[in-house]
Amino acid sequence: MKKNVIVALFLLIGTIGFAQEKNKKMTFEVDGRCEMCKMRIEKAALGVPGVKFADWDIPSHQLSLIVDERKTNPMEIKTALVAVGHDTKELKATQEAYDNIHACCKYREDDTDDNKKH
Repeated sequence: MKKNVIVALFLLIGTIGFAQEKNKKMTFEVDGRCEMCKMRIEKAALGVPGVKFADWDIPSHQLSLIVDERKTNPMEIKTALVAVGHDTKELKATQEAYDNIHACCKYREDDTDDNKKH
């Protein structure tokens, strides 16, 4: 009986250990416009423990990542991105964080009359 319990325990631990991948690939959309955005987005993503690789594609707005799921999750990465002023589908940057990015990096639509004149 003890032997069966020990075997079951090792199987359970083994299953849990394999449930999270060490090199998981993931992609999600992040708003931005230019090379400065690319550098800021990639730096913010790489600043999250467990993120091993980050590449943001300017035309498609897709952030490609390789992460250690044992150390982080997509929501932690998205939280780091909004903290530096870049929106994702799930989270939006605060107005203060957005206002702190460079003028050429402003990606949100502005429908004010001043904008329509230019």
